[in-house]
Amino acid sequence: MGSQWVTKDGNPSKGGRDMGAKIVVVGSINVDLVIHSDRLPLPGETLKGGPFRMISGGKGANQAVAAARQGVPTALVGCVGDDSFGQQQSQHLAGEKIDIHHISEVENESTGVALIVVEPDGENRIILAPAANDALTPEMIASARDTIIDADILICQLETPLATVGKAMEIAKAHQTTTILNPAPAMPLDSELLRFVDYLVPNETEAERLSGVAVTDVETAKQAAAALAKVCPGVILITMGETGVLSCTGGRMEFTPAVRVKAVDTTAAGDTFIGTLAAFLIQKDPLDAAVRKAMSAAAISVTQVGAQTSIPRREAVLAFYKTLNQSRDR
Repeated sequence: MGSQWVTKDGNPSKGGRDMGAKIVVVGSINVDLVIHSDRLPLPGETLKGGPFRMISGGKGANQAVAAARQGVPTALVGCVGDDSFGQQQSQHLAGEKIDIHHISEVENESTGVALIVVEPDGENRIILAPAANDALTPEMIASARDTIIDADILICQLETPLATVGKAMEIAKAHQTTTILNPAPAMPLDSELLRFVDYLVPNETEAERLSGVAVTDVETAKQAAAALAKVCPGVILITMGETGVLSCTGGRMEFTPAVRVKAVDTTAAGDTFIGTLAAFLIQKDPLDAAVRKAMSAAAISVTQVGAQTSIPRREAVLAFYKTLNQSRDR
């Protein structure tokens, strides 16, 4: 069955990439260098690890791939270096049928790199070298203005300069493009940026940084969401990993328990959730259904190794979601 997209004015469109991007992601593009290890080394210690893999990553690229794999026309605005990694990432993203016209190659700079250690329980620890990602300027956003204006949803994170994120959000908000902000990595944000946000999607750490409330369970998540609602007019979705997702819409709280799976690697689970959420919101799914489908995608992703290597396609997401609903109905 074909998908039917809905434009900003509520009218259906036939879809297809010739219709232009329905989702635009402004964000980072990285190469992930992933090693599995039983533990982290002590200071001065050299520790023999397990398998090593080099995988396409970066929060912006991950979210764009997650949206594109749900069949939604997607564009990515970002930067790579003038190195072999940059060429590889641009080719890879084009192969995912993502519009890469606004990916800029930065001279004399390397492509972003993330060093990722994955522990036996699937949790990961990441050190990031932003490199070319830091070269994404507000001027580059201005050159992508028409793409942002024509889109239905803009997704941003914080692995590119804050002024650049603010420029993209401002353009989107002025032209009725729905905005999603993933405030990661965690950092303080002022109300000027938050007023442009339609969907704020932090994890526990990011929610605590923005609200001042330590998120340790559902009740503290509700407290954090209530505090965030005072400065952010949009929907707030606090993702809590294996616990679940708390949504706050106009002061109304709803908690959705997580799907239980055996985690192998949690890298990009949050990015998978956000890209998939955007894809199903465009299809006019109610928020609760879009959240459950996004959680289904994230659950699938943690059972696989790596960032973009773990992001499922639409057919797998819908099959998992259907099975999940059937089990709930019993």
